Amino acid sequence: MLHNTSKPKALISVFHKDGLAELVNGLIANNYDILSTGGTRKFIEELGHPVEAVEDLTGYPSILGGRVKTLHPKVFGGILGRRNLDSDQQEMKEFEIPNIEVVVVDLYPFEETVAAGGSHEDIIEKIDIGGISLIRAAAKNYKHTWIISSREQYQEAITVLQTGKPSLENRMSFAGKAFKISSLYDNAIQSYLCNEESHQTLSLGETNPLRYGENPHQMGAFYGNLSAVFDQLHGKALSYNNLLDADAAVSLIKEFDDTTVAILKHNNACGLASRSQLIDAWKDALAADSLSAFGGVLICNKEVDAETAAEMHNIFFELVIAPSYSAEALQILQQKKNRIILILKDFTPPKTHYRSLLNGILAQDRNAKTDSKEDLTVKTALNPEENEVEDLIFASKICKHTKSNTIVLAKNKQLIASGTGQTSRVDALKQAITKAKNFKFDLTGAVMASDAFFPFPDCVEIAKDAGVNSVIQPGGSIKDQLSIDYCNANQMSMVFTGTRHFKH
Repeated sequence: MLHNTSKPKALISVFHKDGLAELVNGLIANNYDILSTGGTRKFIEELGHPVEAVEDLTGYPSILGGRVKTLHPKVFGGILGRRNLDSDQQEMKEFEIPNIEVVVVDLYPFEETVAAGGSHEDIIEKIDIGGISLIRAAAKNYKHTWIISSREQYQEAITVLQTGKPSLENRMSFAGKAFKISSLYDNAIQSYLCNEESHQTLSLGETNPLRYGENPHQMGAFYGNLSAVFDQLHGKALSYNNLLDADAAVSLIKEFDDTTVAILKHNNACGLASRSQLIDAWKDALAADSLSAFGGVLICNKEVDAETAAEMHNIFFELVIAPSYSAEALQILQQKKNRIILILKDFTPPKTHYRSLLNGILAQDRNAKTDSKEDLTVKTALNPEENEVEDLIFASKICKHTKSNTIVLAKNKQLIASGTGQTSRVDALKQAITKAKNFKFDLTGAVMASDAFFPFPDCVEIAKDAGVNSVIQPGGSIKDQLSIDYCNANQMSMVFTGTRHFKH
């Protein structure tokens, strides 16, 4: 049978028919001829629309109990043919292959069959072969073919059809969704066949085995493309704990534009300072806690010079990260054979943050909010001085990247001390004050940042006694006024940001 190849064609092969009628009506209204198979063909015919059978196009019937229906060059040629390539169009004309401009697929319900406790044989039969092939082919050729890969997309597709035919932007967007569906579908199948306990729906990327996990008795691996983030210039392979610290360090340093050095231990900053010269930033960061710096991770946002490298070399540390190193600095730092030296590339972190827990995965938006001067609302009669505002923002940035409950004390763009991971905010403050005193810091004129509101005025009372003059916090407690009243009575300034920064 010779088919009319001048009109655009839409191939429809779906398992579920829910919502399909309106989509078919939209395609017909836009002058598409319909190609279909089996139950889908019967459904469309019952709507009163003419349908060309795929079997008539290919010259082959559905075989092997329906396992092979659309797997044929006349189908895939029509989907993959490039309309702008004369050689493709000539071959299609020669072999009477029509241009298939729309493909609508709804895959066999594999995961639903597994969840329903289906037999192994039934589950295997629910592995869609033709459908997944149609999806991938149409998505690959999105410049010329529109793939609608799930009944969940029917309404969006109908909206597109109401304005005419899909744009290139439309087709590319649907293609991206199609490859996601393909990826998740394949992942569910491999999870079942590998007898995994859960059907993970997160694509993890390439596997990088690690020496071990958090502890030597635990296996570990990193899934992703580390080379997109770092170039490793020297040292041993990155460990699980190195990567945790590196992630925390990179997230923290990205908050600062001024020349800044940070020292981290167990994912928390134990030293951080911003200065005009890198060497001064290093010395003041180290001064905050030279004890915790031992075995830590160093990171800076400017090139490491020889003078700074020589000072860094005087202490033991696991890892250093910077955008670049002078030749002399690199020579100094490479004197320790196991010391890990990384160049941080200009990369964009994922927008979503994941954590595995219980029998699943927890996902949330990455905390991309950085408190700025525009976010500050002065809640006290006394306004903070300009230098205090700068310190408040500085402290807030550190606070955002410190384990809750946390209090950060800062002065002159230097981390003085922090209380990290405490079960009460009062304990976090007391820990920070004790630490500051142990390292001989004068807290007079310092500022205090808190990751969450103060439910009582006790923290501002303790801070005032220690010398703190200004406070930054999100606010939001029903007893905010108690802290505000104390500050007003004791010549302290306090600003609210309106944004909590819990980090667990």
